[in-house]
Amino acid sequence: MQDIQFPVTFKFKVSTLANDFVAKDANGRTIAFVHQKMFKFKEDILIYEDETKAKVIYRIKADKWLDFSAAYTFYDEQEKDFGKILRKGWKSAWKVKYDIVDDGQQIKYKLNEESAWTRIFDSMLGEIPILGIFTGYFFNPSYLVTNINTDPIVRLKKLPSFLGKSFEVTKVGEMNTEDDDRIMLGLMMMILLERHRG
Repeated sequence: MQDIQFPVTFKFKVSTLANDFVAKDANGRTIAFVHQKMFKFKEDILIYEDETKAKVIYRIKADKWLDFSAAYTFYDEQEKDFGKILRKGWKSAWKVKYDIVDDGQQIKYKLNEESAWTRIFDSMLGEIPILGIFTGYFFNPSYLVTNINTDPIVRLKKLPSFLGKSFEVTKVGEMNTEDDDRIMLGLMMMILLERHRG
């Protein structure tokens, strides 16, 4: 996922049971097709070059069995790990919090939900019969990636859309080219885990 032109959109497929989505950059170029293997005790995510699924470019695997505080490791084409995203356990119950670390286990970035209230209102509306199917148009949670100096790097925001199937990633600061894949994979994994929370 090099030379990414922002903003990037994540759009989930609504026609399948699988939790798949396509990522496209500002030019409409597909930069990844993300496929979550179903019925797995441990998360196993395949990131393909495009929707043909001809070539796997990355993989994300959970380090533990399904667990509230699991870590998710990033692997390249040669199955070499180069970082991971760590969920902050019970700290995420109120407000989503993750750490993105490098291959030396050093924290490089923080991924935090900007407003827990937005997600709560979104989830509450989703429980109301009939109105719930339109929840994607009213409350749209956003998440911010910051570096260790708390400088903002990118923001992921849920877009107004039917059933909340679309998200947008915008660049808001300087991104280290060595870390762009870690950041994008971290956002992809986070949205797979958190999308149903609102």
